[in-house]
Amino acid sequence: MRCNTIFVRLVIMHLVVVLPIILLGIYLYNWSYKNAGEEISRNTLAQLASYLQDLNREIEWLEIQQYDLLQEGQLHKISMIWDKMDNNERRESINYMLHRLTSIKGSSAYIKDIYVHIRSIGKTISAENGVYDFDRERYDDMRSALNAGESRLIKRNGALHLGVYRAGGMTGEKPAVLIEIELDADKLRESLRQINVYPESGSFLLDEEAGFMLASDDRTDHIMQHYLAAAEGATGNSLQLEMEGRKYHVDKAHTGELRLSVVALLPEEAVKRPLSKFTMWAWLFALASSIAIIVYSVSTYRVVHRPLLLLVQSFRKVEGGDLDIRIHHLRNDEFGYLYNRFNQMLIKLQTLIDQDFKQKLMMQKAELKQLQSQINPHFLYNSFFILNSLARTGDTERIELFTNMLGEYFRFITRDGADNVCLSEEIRHARMYTDIQKLRFSRRINVQFDDLPKEMEHIRVPRLIVQPIIENAYEHSLEKKPDEGFLRITFEMDSGHAQIIVEDNGNGISDAGIEDLKNRLASMDDSQEMTGMMNIHRRIVLTYGEGSGLFPSRSELNGLKVAIRIRFGEENRHVQTAGRG
Repeated sequence: MRCNTIFVRLVIMHLVVVLPIILLGIYLYNWSYKNAGEEISRNTLAQLASYLQDLNREIEWLEIQQYDLLQEGQLHKISMIWDKMDNNERRESINYMLHRLTSIKGSSAYIKDIYVHIRSIGKTISAENGVYDFDRERYDDMRSALNAGESRLIKRNGALHLGVYRAGGMTGEKPAVLIEIELDADKLRESLRQINVYPESGSFLLDEEAGFMLASDDRTDHIMQHYLAAAEGATGNSLQLEMEGRKYHVDKAHTGELRLSVVALLPEEAVKRPLSKFTMWAWLFALASSIAIIVYSVSTYRVVHRPLLLLVQSFRKVEGGDLDIRIHHLRNDEFGYLYNRFNQMLIKLQTLIDQDFKQKLMMQKAELKQLQSQINPHFLYNSFFILNSLARTGDTERIELFTNMLGEYFRFITRDGADNVCLSEEIRHARMYTDIQKLRFSRRINVQFDDLPKEMEHIRVPRLIVQPIIENAYEHSLEKKPDEGFLRITFEMDSGHAQIIVEDNGNGISDAGIEDLKNRLASMDDSQEMTGMMNIHRRIVLTYGEGSGLFPSRSELNGLKVAIRIRFGEENRHVQTAGRG
């Protein structure tokens, strides 16, 4: 019943999630389709208005330059007293005017050329062509257009012009000086292309009364002719027009100051393209999702959920201590393999508990006893040697102190009880050993034995893991050293592990020997000879897991450094805290 409830919940959950998405998608499609054109129109009109404002500011600036030029003293001098000027003055005045024209032309990218028509001396000065004979045709066309006063921009020969003149001294007399600026049509086309939003869109400048048209490209120029016929009589700034079988979204902005309109055309498919397939994909998604959830739910229940539930229940029984459970599965599939391996795991687990684990424990205890028996004869010999030396000197106080330390030492290594002790007891025993050795090597070997940090005192560790490392330093390095020896025992701890570091300044081991020791400790091969350090390393690893044990390296003191590392993991958290309080 529970499985059926899960199945129904999966179907309902899928419908609850998918159906609102589909309905929302349909609504958004209709809303987007309706408002996309309006939004594009608003943005396009704002862009077109901004373009016209920029163009108007540019025209105003050019007009200011014209009027400034018209007031030039040199120009006035040329037009009024040319005949009275010598050749040098004429040349200087003309050069000055050429420089001014070139400077004005370079100040704006929209200027194609700038002309100064000086009727009184029969000359025309151009920024591009220099000084030449009076261009009467340009002069008359510009004068007529300026006198008509219909627009600030003069549309002539498919180009835009600006003009200003200074009237003659007598009424009805033709202007003595007329300044003409011709705008660069190519630059205007380039500016129009910059306002095209999409690759398919186009734009053009238009003055219907003057019959002036300037398109951003050849394709737009072709469409523009159809627009003039299709848009005749239309009202509003945004239109939907069909030209040559294609629908266009058309927006127009107008400026009365320049008597110019800028028109932008965008194919309707460019607006619809992101939305055209949305509805179809939404319904396909809904259908596919519904079929998928039904098929997936049924197949998941039959093929995965029911066999997995059986496996979970079996694991729970194993957690409760039932190792006799077996799972039977008739199909030869992945779950059949898992069930078979589960059954094999239980058999091997029982074998490990009954044989391997018990044998490991017996082997470790035997190795510990063997290590103790190896240590005792050598240490006893040295202890009796120290007692003999003290007795010969008659130092009864040190004899009493030494015998008390010796008794505590042997009591620790020979007592029965748990194999694990608090680290504080282990360090107390190791410190006792170094105090005994100080009596023997007080003049040759110095010892730095740091205090055990409070937070490390209650860590449970296997017995005899620190003192044998210190003894190894004495026997194999410090005793053989001809000059002064130094032994240092320090402690480190962080959230992940604790370390007891034993290092000396002896030279009893080479770099190759350290690498060999690292390799033998890392291999954990049962066929290797079981030395004292191997025994300690294995017991720590068995207690605390991988990442713990002995880690030898070259000490900063130039001797051997052995770090006894105890890693804190969830699997041995109880070992760390046992005995606390």
